[in-house]
Amino acid sequence: MGVLHLVNRSPGQSTALSCCLQRVRPGDAILLLEGGVYAAFKGSSVAPSLLESLADVTVHALAPDLALRGIAQQDILTGIVLVDYEGFVGLSISHSPIISWS
Repeated sequence: MGVLHLVNRSPGQSTALSCCLQRVRPGDAILLLEGGVYAAFKGSSVAPSLLESLADVTVHALAPDLALRGIAQQDILTGIVLVDYEGFVGLSISHSPIISWS
């Protein structure tokens, strides 16, 4: 059971995702939520690092937060898995511990 890393700040506001990406291990999962979903956007400043991490970890983005910010599925990086609130709960149950990055 890997770690669930929650990132809720945009790459423009915080280095949270960059710090997270330095510490993830194979089997971990990252969930982008709230402002963190901007990292999933194609062309984001962290897109190359995020794409590289997909080889070892699963990256999820909270679909309602993407929709709230007007980011369409075709505008996010290939390989990022969209989840709803139920999926968020499922990730929380299947991973331990949970680390919040902000």
